[in-house]
Amino acid sequence: MGAVLGFCRAACHRWVAQEKDQVVTRAEKSGHRGRKVKILATVGPASRSPEMVERLLRAGVDAFRVNMSHGDHATHAETIATIRAAERDMGRPVAILCDLQGPKLRVGTFAEGKVLIRHGAHFTLDRDPAPGTAERVCLPHPELFEVLRKGQRLLIDDGKLKLRVIKAEADTILCTAEVGGFISDRKGVNVPDAVIPVPAMTEKDRRDLAFAVEQGADWIALSFVQRPEDVAEARRLMGGHGALCAKIEKPAAVDRLDEIIELSDAIMVARGDLGVELNPEEVPPLQKMIVEATRRSGKPVIVATQMLESMIESPAPTRAEVSDVANAVYDGADAVMLSAETASGAWPVEAVTIMDRIGKQVENSPGYSARIHFTDVQPDATTADALARASAEIARTVTLAGIIVFTGSGSTARRVARERPGVPMLVLTPSQKVARKVALLWGAYAVHTKDIGSFEEMIAKGKRMALRHGFGSAGSKLIALAGVPFGTPGATNLLHIVTLSGEELKGQGGA
Repeated sequence: MGAVLGFCRAACHRWVAQEKDQVVTRAEKSGHRGRKVKILATVGPASRSPEMVERLLRAGVDAFRVNMSHGDHATHAETIATIRAAERDMGRPVAILCDLQGPKLRVGTFAEGKVLIRHGAHFTLDRDPAPGTAERVCLPHPELFEVLRKGQRLLIDDGKLKLRVIKAEADTILCTAEVGGFISDRKGVNVPDAVIPVPAMTEKDRRDLAFAVEQGADWIALSFVQRPEDVAEARRLMGGHGALCAKIEKPAAVDRLDEIIELSDAIMVARGDLGVELNPEEVPPLQKMIVEATRRSGKPVIVATQMLESMIESPAPTRAEVSDVANAVYDGADAVMLSAETASGAWPVEAVTIMDRIGKQVENSPGYSARIHFTDVQPDATTADALARASAEIARTVTLAGIIVFTGSGSTARRVARERPGVPMLVLTPSQKVARKVALLWGAYAVHTKDIGSFEEMIAKGKRMALRHGFGSAGSKLIALAGVPFGTPGATNLLHIVTLSGEELKGQGGA
């Protein structure tokens, strides 16, 4: 009898394991991860191989960032091809974001490679190209001599050295070292107290942007935005290809945040340089303010930089890092980003796995729903926005498995995501570009499928796709949102509640 019971238990365990594997496989294939916040991972030397890209996707990555500050176009083209191949194998839309380097201000070189600037010592920045000494160095940026004034700060090497301007003249800037230290060749310079009269895009950025467009990048991230005109210029050069994400990492950009949001398709809170140019204690409330302002606009917002920094070398994060990621999820950010953790770190898969676990744990916590609705998001006075708001209200009243959105442009999905409904969103679109673009959108799980031509076809396809991609089972209710006549962008005017039945299971063959 004991042997029989043992055999039954073993068989049961095998059946449960097989069912679990099948569920995981379906989830991996569909992208329905049971997590609404998205994970954006930077790809680099530690993660660009085909095997590692696939492992990262399986671990939870929704989109990849290609950092144009490092590597050449040939390497980036190979990386993008690898991601697209993995996308085909996984059967799930994956967004690619190409991040432009932006204008980087740097000092010149030193005769001995580096020098020590002592605390309180005077140090001069000038236009003389001769190698630097302990008293001076070349600053090869004429535009800085035009705007720097007495009392303003210059931060060297990511803020490790802090200089204060004593006297600014046409060819020399005399400073005192409030925080001294070693300075070496071509270290970066940040100027937090002035708007620098340089465009956000260098010649390198223009070449990189043209390359990204040619490669079919879904998103372009614009670095060191200072003014709305920077965003307008980048959008003009993009020529309607891809979507534009403005990185907020300069205090000057914060002063004109609403205008920059208006001209952008998404916002990134780039806390690296923002943390250099501001006092550390100023960054957390500013992060929350940027997330809130962007959420009110209905556009995606990404929180980035040093989220799991210790995992570059350690297989486990610090408690503070876990809290940092959790706070971004509680604030309702659309995506959280990994930088060096996946690009060059020793534990890229583990970093993604931890971030995935944090997102799921927070979203399943009792206070999550109330927390993400602290931000007062008001719909625009349009039928589409009213229906998006209604779908979220219905989800709070009726037990639903999800919201099905039929869209050709992605705008309806964005409207629904702005409401942060309590159920996931299945986005059905005939556009592969749109399917990839919404991979960074909160709660959206996109499927590239054939277009629909009638109400009956919409209902049948919606039910079929919901079952195929894990949005409920027989008896589950879902909301379907669409626009009539079909195929008309921006015409969302229909909300319908559907109930899944066993009949739909028979028609799982078509797209």
